[in-house]
Amino acid sequence: MREAKVVTCFLLHRSGGREEILLLRRSQQVGTYRGRWAGVSGYIEETDPLTQAYTEMEEETGLAGEDVQLLRTGEPLEVVDTEAERRWIVHPFLFEVREPARIRADWEHTETRWIRPEEIFQYETIPQLAETLMRVYPLRRP
Repeated sequence: MREAKVVTCFLLHRSGGREEILLLRRSQQVGTYRGRWAGVSGYIEETDPLTQAYTEMEEETGLAGEDVQLLRTGEPLEVVDTEAERRWIVHPFLFEVREPARIRADWEHTETRWIRPEEIFQYETIPQLAETLMRVYPLRRP
């Protein structure tokens, strides 16, 4: 089983007393979990997880560091996918987005959707996305 270290960034937007997070539907052009919903994510390359998180946000959404505020860094989560023969070490982050209208999804995604955090359980996501979110956001499984 191969191990891969990745980041998953959840983008939070607050408006009118309501909090929403951004989900992105993975395109058919990505290597894994095509068509599933995810946060902003990517492999940790030759850098630290936080730096990679900022890189992925810029690549996948067009947001730069000044467009977001880091709210929380979560403990890494081990996600074992026996079907894909992968052990993912996921480093979760929560960022607040100041201007969500500036988000521009890249080729890795076909759709974006703002949802209430508790709605994550209703989506076909990459493995253990809800558990990853719970590392950085106070959410309970229904």
